[in-house]
Amino acid sequence: MNCRIADMRHKEVINTKDGTRIGYVCDVEIDTVTARVLSLVIYGRLRFFGLLGREDDIIIKWQDIEVIGDETILVCYNDFYRVKKKPHLFGS
Repeated sequence: MNCRIADMRHKEVINTKDGTRIGYVCDVEIDTVTARVLSLVIYGRLRFFGLLGREDDIIIKWQDIEVIGDETILVCYNDFYRVKKKPHLFGS
């Protein structure tokens, strides 16, 4: 099955360990030297309607992906890797 990166943005990511819905794919990390996908990025949830920024982003390594289906992506991992962001207050 072939899949474009633009199509990945509409797929929901679900953890098979506990059945939790993690979110939707927002971005993809690619190694430009080898042209391989390294990981999927799921943006953190909005805090207080976005006024207080977002939670940390979730990075899912390519090795943790089990199945890429038509509407969902199933992943299997214990803890997801979160990327800490600098706090931004009110758009500054």
